[in-house]
Amino acid sequence: VQLQASGGGLVQAGGSLRLSCAASGRTIVYYIMGWFRQASGKEREFVAAINWSGEDTSYADSVEGRFTISRDNARMTVYLQMNSLKPEDTAAYYCAAAFRPIHPPSVSTMKEDNEYDDWGQGTQVTVSS
Repeated sequence: VQLQASGGGLVQAGGSLRLSCAASGRTIVYYIMGWFRQASGKEREFVAAINWSGEDTSYADSVEGRFTISRDNARMTVYLQMNSLKPEDTAAYYCAAAFRPIHPPSVSTMKEDNEYDDWGQGTQVTVSS
C-alpha cells in the first residue's frame, strides 16, 4: 500500500495540528496503522498505533493524553490529532502500515519500526516555544 502523509507545519507551543495519512493501492482494512517520528539527529521513535477497527490504540508515554490516532477505512485515511504540542514534539512524522490479515497482534506490541511493511514520506512538524 502507498501512503501519503500531510498536515505538518509550524505551530506555537500549546497549539494543535492534525496529520493525515492517505492510503492508496489496496484497502487498509487488514492493516495495523502506525505513526512514528524522527527528530533531527535522533532515531525514529514510535508515536501511536491503531488496529483494524480503530477500537484498540497504543501510544508512546510521551504523547499519551495529548495525541489521538484514528482511522476511516472507507476513506482509507489515518489521522493523528496532536494537542498541547510541545517543542520536543518537533520532528518529521511518518505513517506506516503493517499487513496483518490473520490473528492480528495487539497494537501494544507494534512499537518497533521493523514490524511495519510500508511507509509514507515524512511531514514536518515544528513547535516553537
